[in-house]
Amino acid sequence: MIDLNLARVFVTIYETGSVSGAAKRLHVSQPSVSYALSRLRHLLGEPLFTRSREGMTPTVFGTQLYRRFRAAVAEIEDAVASTRSFDPLSSTRRFRLALSDSGEASLLPQILTTLGRLAPNVELEVIEVDIARLDEWLKAGKIDAAICKRCVPAAPTDTSCAVVFTEPYACLVSQRHPRVTTSLSMKQYVAERHVAVMPDSGNHLIESRLRELGHERKIGLRVPHFSALPHIVAASELLVTLPSRMAHLFASQAHNRALPLPFSVPKVQLALYWYEHGGDIIALRWFCETLKDCLADL
Repeated sequence: MIDLNLARVFVTIYETGSVSGAAKRLHVSQPSVSYALSRLRHLLGEPLFTRSREGMTPTVFGTQLYRRFRAAVAEIEDAVASTRSFDPLSSTRRFRLALSDSGEASLLPQILTTLGRLAPNVELEVIEVDIARLDEWLKAGKIDAAICKRCVPAAPTDTSCAVVFTEPYACLVSQRHPRVTTSLSMKQYVAERHVAVMPDSGNHLIESRLRELGHERKIGLRVPHFSALPHIVAASELLVTLPSRMAHLFASQAHNRALPLPFSVPKVQLALYWYEHGGDIIALRWFCETLKDCLADL
């Protein structure tokens, strides 16, 4: 019979991709992890990983073993977690949340208010989200959760995802704009020059929809972040299309107005992503449920 701890170590190495990452997540020394892996390899008589520049790469046998071990370890850890409790009022735990810069501007104030009321002593660390590495970060424990536009294609089945709210797009325009006042026609929209926020601001959705309608917009500026948009738009004749909540926030911060788009486009789906793994599962579940409730109120 295989010791449960050996299975937990194997699963954690597989998910973090390194012995050091597994040791950090399990709160043990690296030699302890290496010894456990050596014992498991000896018991099974098969190589489980190969070392590479990228870390510990699972063998074919290791990948097959992970699927079985992961389910067994998750079931046992879930049973153990059900006997534990988490007190948010006294906890000093650090939660790591991945957000885009737009999420920081529009969501973080409400999240901080909620955490301050329910868990005044916890620490929140915000990390800039990287969609391409989202699954890797969650499994490795670099982040506890992420809030971002729903990924397409969807995240792997063992990464949990919940759509927390949807919102339409809107157009941000300066109050001093000489041609656009209190409404916006399609003719005006395609005639003006626009700001594109790269890479993940929904630009591809806007461009695809315009092409379907037989139109194309003119880009006058491309920027990597949202933070400077209120002042850029207020001081120029540029238009920017972005989620309506952010458009109204930016309208309140400078001399801008948020106007409905003159054409239909699929709404933004904002999703919460998390991954349950060995460790503080009860605290993680509390954090994710709190985020879902907080964002649902928006």
